[in-house]
Amino acid sequence: MVRFKIICFIMAGLLLGLAQIEAGEELNFKEVLPQAVQFMPVKKGAEVLYYKAQDQDGKLIGAVFKAKGKSYSDIETLVGMLNDGTITAIKVLSQNETPGVGSRITGPQFTGQFRNIKDISKVQAITGATVSSQVVIDAVRKKAKEIKELLKNEA
Repeated sequence: MVRFKIICFIMAGLLLGLAQIEAGEELNFKEVLPQAVQFMPVKKGAEVLYYKAQDQDGKLIGAVFKAKGKSYSDIETLVGMLNDGTITAIKVLSQNETPGVGSRITGPQFTGQFRNIKDISKVQAITGATVSSQVVIDAVRKKAKEIKELLKNEA
């Protein structure tokens, strides 16, 4: 009986932990695509390709996805995109670039350039963090193109 209670306690803790992770992830999603009220994962096998973003009526308005690139470290960025390819915002989720130099890709001076932009070629790299900046720009451009094609099939 004691073992059963311990197992139940552990399982409840694990489920609570998963719910907190998902809630935290959804907050990040809303940061990059605030117009959406619901996010549904689109998977290929076990891998999540992107999250369909829907409005309050369940209409597909875009997607949230992760774009990854490698500079001096791996850089992972969360991207919000409307159906027409407009990038609504990005958020750097992880990076281990040089503090005060490459790490400046996380700041609003750089990430703010991705607000409601359709032409990513207009995004400027940060002086002193050119390599890191370009890695993010290229990763977002490449993944956005891929996801935009997949969204065409959703319509």
